[in-house]
Amino acid sequence: MRTHLSPFFSILKWESLPEGELILAQYLANTFETEQVRVLVVDDETHITDFLRLGLRYEGYSVAVAGDGPSALEAVGRFKPHLVILDLMLPGLDGLDVADRLRADPDLLIIMLTARDQVPERIAGLQAGADDYVVKPFDFDELLARIHAVTRRRFPVQEDILRAGGIVVDQGRRSVTVDGRDVSLSVKEYELLRLFVLNPGRVLERQLILDRVWGYDFYGDQNNVEVYVGYLRRKLRDQERRIIETVRGIGYRLNA
Repeated sequence: MRTHLSPFFSILKWESLPEGELILAQYLANTFETEQVRVLVVDDETHITDFLRLGLRYEGYSVAVAGDGPSALEAVGRFKPHLVILDLMLPGLDGLDVADRLRADPDLLIIMLTARDQVPERIAGLQAGADDYVVKPFDFDELLARIHAVTRRRFPVQEDILRAGGIVVDQGRRSVTVDGRDVSLSVKEYELLRLFVLNPGRVLERQLILDRVWGYDFYGDQNNVEVYVGYLRRKLRDQERRIIETVRGIGYRLNA
């Protein structure tokens, strides 16, 4: 599984694509099948789907979203995902019914993501064919770890070492070196640097950084991003701001 997005293919919202673009998207999905894990997010809460498609995109996944059961089944046929993140309480067709139909493809992975947290409901979800079950409200890092766990069966080789210029991030050890020098980072500093290293040269908007590093349910403001970028610059010895560049009015870019 690659950690970076193909430059030709990013995020699809199927219901918004004209027919011609949809055909192109299907072609690109097949063409770059070996480069990206395709994830379909099915949820009728738009703040959840918006957050997950942004967060998963910047983790290197290609993502499609659907807001109800029938749209989910249609998207599966066209997008051909490797993994479906599936809410249970869906309009049009219940998530358990969707999961039951998806089980026609034994290679398709399913993670239930739902507010139903009672033990009988979890058992029903797993019996319907889910590979894992995550309860809302959820932590993105936990969901990401569960995604990695279930996709290892189909994508056994994963890249634990991320590199951008002289920066090396060892995800297994959660350690960082810069030009061979060990750098000690807090949890948030590490997650922020990791996000930059996953997206070298890409301008990351402040709100996206806030959502990805602090979580979609964080109620602070974008000043947190500025403060922690300052912390990173000091630890990277980037006093001239050449490594982490400020893009005025937008966000930041890692030059490496």
